[in-house]
Amino acid sequence: MARDFQQEILLDNDEMMHQIVGANNQHLKYIENHYPIELSDRGNSIQILGDDEGSIISVKCILEALKVLVRRGIRLSLADVVTAIKMENKGTLEFFTDLYEEIIFQDYHGKSIRVKTLNQKKYIETIKKYDVVFGVGPAGTGKTFLAVVMAAKALKKGQVKRIILTRPAVEAGENLGFLPGDLKEKIDPYLRPLYDALYTIFGREQTTRLIERGIIEIAPLAYMRGRTLDDAFVILDEAQNTTKAQMKMFLTRLGYHSKMIINGDQTQIDLPKHTQSGLLDAEKKLRQVSSIQFVNFKETDVIRHPIVADIIAAYNQSEE
Repeated sequence: MARDFQQEILLDNDEMMHQIVGANNQHLKYIENHYPIELSDRGNSIQILGDDEGSIISVKCILEALKVLVRRGIRLSLADVVTAIKMENKGTLEFFTDLYEEIIFQDYHGKSIRVKTLNQKKYIETIKKYDVVFGVGPAGTGKTFLAVVMAAKALKKGQVKRIILTRPAVEAGENLGFLPGDLKEKIDPYLRPLYDALYTIFGREQTTRLIERGIIEIAPLAYMRGRTLDDAFVILDEAQNTTKAQMKMFLTRLGYHSKMIINGDQTQIDLPKHTQSGLLDAEKKLRQVSSIQFVNFKETDVIRHPIVADIIAAYNQSEE
């Protein structure tokens, strides 16, 4: 069937073709699912066919942006394609390649860690400049992982002497006593996402050594009471499940030469009914404090499997 409009993208070599097309044409198929166009790879070029000229121009811009990354030596993944599409749809594709300019850190396997969205970039820049930062938004936007990455970077540079990771254990009351095992075994399930982030960055063995030496501490929020946290990078995860009193207690633990990152999702509050979230309360009371910054993430910042953002958007729309 003849199409009204056609564009051609020329590629440098077979390697560039392989990366942009993706395994089993995965990248091209994903683009086709989001625009009313057809893509076909022939020799050293990709043909874009369609009846809507605007869509063809958008896809051409996306493929050209991906070409820039390949030329820089960056190996493309589906996540990169997803990001490019989101940014094109939002009219921000011109900033796409800027996301890849800075390598924030390298993980345990030597893989470079970079931001994936403009809000992630804003989040990282804000953490660098301010001592107290709130990251607020849906799960899957990279809030906790990037905070741990920045903590690891600060530790490596000698800017802090320890990393403290905490989150409220909503069931850490009487119900916790009925769980099998010692105290560590009872609370570890609540802290597992923090361990996962550390294992990715440091590896399991080094993480264990750092914990044994007290350089990394992972504990429920209740363990922060009465302490002053100097020379530390402190991360509070799942902050939406703190009470007003817990949030105030945590924020007032900040000591000298320390940073605090508070992350949470207002839509995932698991507190008992009629108990106000400490995160929501803090947003109201602290928004005007110039030394404290809030970075808000949206469904479009979700960097898990592409369908996760669609699921979140569908639930939000239904609840509204």
